[in-house]
Amino acid sequence: MINFERFKLDNGLKVIVHQDKSTPIVAFNVLYDVGARDEDSSRTGFAHLFEHLMFGGSVNISDYDEVVEKAGGQNNAFTSNDITNYYITLPKDNLEQAFRLESDRMLSLAFTPKSLEVQRQVVIEEFKQNYLNQPYGDIHLLLRPLAYKEHPYQWPTIGKEVSHIEEATMEEVKAFFYKHYAPNNAILVVAGDVEIDQIKALSEKWFAPIERRELAVRNLPKEPRQEKARTLKVERDVPVDVIYKAFHMCARTDKDFYATDLISDILSRGNSSRLYNSLVKEQKLFSDIDAFIGGELDEGLFYFAGKLAPGVSMKQAEASIDAEIEKLRTELVGSQELRKVKNKVESAHMFSELNILNKAMNLATSELMGDVNLANKQIELYEGVTAEKIRAIAQDIFRKENSNTLYYHAK
Repeated sequence: MINFERFKLDNGLKVIVHQDKSTPIVAFNVLYDVGARDEDSSRTGFAHLFEHLMFGGSVNISDYDEVVEKAGGQNNAFTSNDITNYYITLPKDNLEQAFRLESDRMLSLAFTPKSLEVQRQVVIEEFKQNYLNQPYGDIHLLLRPLAYKEHPYQWPTIGKEVSHIEEATMEEVKAFFYKHYAPNNAILVVAGDVEIDQIKALSEKWFAPIERRELAVRNLPKEPRQEKARTLKVERDVPVDVIYKAFHMCARTDKDFYATDLISDILSRGNSSRLYNSLVKEQKLFSDIDAFIGGELDEGLFYFAGKLAPGVSMKQAEASIDAEIEKLRTELVGSQELRKVKNKVESAHMFSELNILNKAMNLATSELMGDVNLANKQIELYEGVTAEKIRAIAQDIFRKENSNTLYYHAK
């Protein structure tokens, strides 16, 4: 159980405080409600560019990392299609430095031509290295636009193409910042050996003077129900053939999310899972196969990803995945198998809550999803999933006409 208190500043900043006296380290987490889905289709990769720009100096602090290091802290950030998340962990005696740093870059970045140029080159290099020049790197650049025709989940967080970042102007970058990086578009969570009155006072001192901003209006198109199977076949200079299948599934906020997540665990969590046992160990059709979900806030994708064993054809590989899918669609999962995956989920959840930063992130994400107490309801929601529910969801998701299949052949 994560206890918490929350309050809101006049400028719209939501603040959540979790007191944990067992640790001398405080986690300071700022979640901005902006991700790759909020980008213009002709200017993608901006949310990810900002993850880098936020470390390139703010209006009053030129070297963010140096201040964090001197305060004995560590910091990092990540961007997804839905959110941008920044965090610092540091000793509680130096907590005010985190308030100073994060409020300054919420107020305004330095926006120097040098900072933009440096971070632009970092992002371009990352795009080329991880997506264009690495074996299998372009899989999501191919699979996302195959699966999504309307919704901006069409592109990964890195963006659609390098040119969008290469051509970004300072005016465009500034406009994106002021439309999204605002107190009224952020959630701050402070977790550790702290007092609520102390956090209120520091929040008022450092964040209250920042004015609320006029935010971009989010009006995303809903992806239409897919009624025809889609396929794409490519050849690349890679060691072995791989197959990817993606099916549209519910949103992270949907009540069916927990059952869908358990389906991915039944299929591929650990060496006793169905895909590993049947397709790797027994039939030796794959050297490696996985099933996983994206967990997006809007309607996401359920993936199968497999590396074919030598001499196995795409047809054989796909047929074996289809056979495992058919079992889920027609047979009820046994009570013992369902209990086992629930136990794994619950122990992983409890283990993650030993980490103060994980607790801070869970609270921030839950608040974004509309109910901060979701952080405390996870186990209960997984426990409520029945074998009948799993079969019903498998029947709905794993329809052939809902499939997007990428045949990725080695040259």
